[in-house]
Amino acid sequence: MEYSKSLSYNKQKKKQHKENGKRWAIVSISSIPLVMTLGNSMLIPVLPTFEKELGISSFQSSMIITVYSLVAIFLIPIAGYLSDRIGRKKVIIPSLIIAAVGGLIAGWASWKISDAYFLILIGRVLQGVGAAGASPIVLPLVGDLFKNEEEVSSSLGIIETSNTFGKVLSPILGALLAGVIWYLPFLSFPVFCLISIIMMLFLVKSPKKSEVLPFKQFLYKIKTIFKEKGRWIYGIFFIGCILMYVLFGVLFYLSNLLEDKYNIHGIQKGLVLAIPLAALCLSSFITGKKINKNKVLMKWITFIGILLVATSVFVISFSENIWYLLSVFFFCGVGIGVSLPCLDALLTEGIEKEERGTITSIYSSMRFVGVALGPPVFAVLMKTSTMLMFYSTTAICIIAGIISLISIKPKQKS
Repeated sequence: MEYSKSLSYNKQKKKQHKENGKRWAIVSISSIPLVMTLGNSMLIPVLPTFEKELGISSFQSSMIITVYSLVAIFLIPIAGYLSDRIGRKKVIIPSLIIAAVGGLIAGWASWKISDAYFLILIGRVLQGVGAAGASPIVLPLVGDLFKNEEEVSSSLGIIETSNTFGKVLSPILGALLAGVIWYLPFLSFPVFCLISIIMMLFLVKSPKKSEVLPFKQFLYKIKTIFKEKGRWIYGIFFIGCILMYVLFGVLFYLSNLLEDKYNIHGIQKGLVLAIPLAALCLSSFITGKKINKNKVLMKWITFIGILLVATSVFVISFSENIWYLLSVFFFCGVGIGVSLPCLDALLTEGIEKEERGTITSIYSSMRFVGVALGPPVFAVLMKTSTMLMFYSTTAICIIAGIISLISIKPKQKS
């Protein structure tokens, strides 16, 4: 009897230890999108400061965001392929180191060189290289660590929440750091990377690698996946791109408007921008918890989210009143927040483990396309016509909504 109790206690203890290990693994993995989001998004509220300090135009300042994303767009698929071949951690950790070096170069150039713009761009290119090999590999890594689809959906919800929480924290932290020294956001990034590296090294165990296919056979399988499942995969790629385009474009617009029209600067501006972004974060977290394995529900949540984004962007054009803008963008954030975890789960759970890294990496590339296009396109349209900016964005969102209805067709509830 005592032996039986002892055996049961030991099993329970092992189970609890395993659960704790999973929790810490998810916390560690979640630090990567958080850090990478901070590395990019916390610069948005301080772009007007960069313009004054470096003597550059708003388009040039938007390129500080864009070059980071452009590099990532082309390198992400390569990183995804490598992660499928040699292992996720072996790609993630060197990538975090490269990103940290990029931050050091951008910060050092801003500190020591008077005409630092070109070197800042080089530093941002390196950060983009690091981002390409870190953030996108998170999705397949979660799929590798958990076999249960419900656990995968829930964990991806936490990952997406970490990403969106980074966007909430970014304007406040960016403004706070730049308020001390204008280039401090660059120099703080390597510190964040170091924390993430330590957590990944000690708290995340590498999942067992499956048998590696020859390159030709691997390409054939990828081609087959796109042939069989291309309709919904392409749809998810396009929707992810558009949501990021809207988010970063509208953030860029609001950041400039708050300074130019309302004379709101620094931490105060960061706190104002954080209000609608908090809606994005909270809605993302709740959605990740609720969707479970229900792919039909994921489709309809995505459609409703896109519809909410389209409506919000259209109504933003009616007024430049600060409280009106924040209220409308609050609902825009909710729309983006509920859509992203659904897209992540649909893609991760719909692709076999061996090709998951490559396919999800291409998806991440498409999201970076949106990030890259948002600020410069909005910068150009702000000078041409704000009405054209909002109406064209609304039209694109409507197209994304139609695509979500046509392309994403789960046969049944999981």
